[in-house]
Amino acid sequence: MATLETFIRVSFVAMLIEIAVAANHIVGGPNGGWDANTNLQAWASSQKFSVGDKLIFQYPPNHNVVEVTKADYDSCQPAKPIQSYNDGATTIPLTSPGKRHFICGSFGHCSQGMKIEIDTLASETSSTPPTESPSPAVFPVIPITPSAESPDFGNSAAESPEYTVAAPSPFFDTHLESPTLPPVIPSTEQSPDQSTASAKKGNLQAFFAFLFSFLLMLLAS
Repeated sequence: MATLETFIRVSFVAMLIEIAVAANHIVGGPNGGWDANTNLQAWASSQKFSVGDKLIFQYPPNHNVVEVTKADYDSCQPAKPIQSYNDGATTIPLTSPGKRHFICGSFGHCSQGMKIEIDTLASETSSTPPTESPSPAVFPVIPITPSAESPDFGNSAAESPEYTVAAPSPFFDTHLESPTLPPVIPSTEQSPDQSTASAKKGNLQAFFAFLFSFLLMLLAS
């Protein structure tokens, strides 16, 4: 709000200064006028025209004022006027910087010297005063210090215990080698049942051998 009020006040003061310093230029004066007898180019060269000034053309009915382009000014062609006046007392405000060209549209008058080029300069008060731009908000920069407890993602997995890859468990290893079994060696030791059966078999064989021998003896006698 304060910036807007300042802008309005500065603009108002600039307008008052512009009105106060604005000059009225009587074309060809004070010893001449808008006619073929006055050296209008020399008069224009001796003047300083600024934005806010006014040109005053005073002329009889056989003259007029025609504003034209630079090309038509050089060739004295009033056929395509930007603006034309014939009231005998023409006031033209200079509202913007730059060059403007005026000629008399009556036949042969432009070629006799009734032409003038006005170079208007930008006045210091006509420029728009700079506005105050609000200062950008400044936020404090708080440095971030890494905590000892926070994990450091820049370190390797071997240095950070939270990201250490554990060795594969043998219980979940699907490529385990089959265990090597020792060769089976037959035992030479006999159980008590086997010993008893062997003893009985041996006694039976001895009995049959004795019986066979006894029969042979009987046959031989």
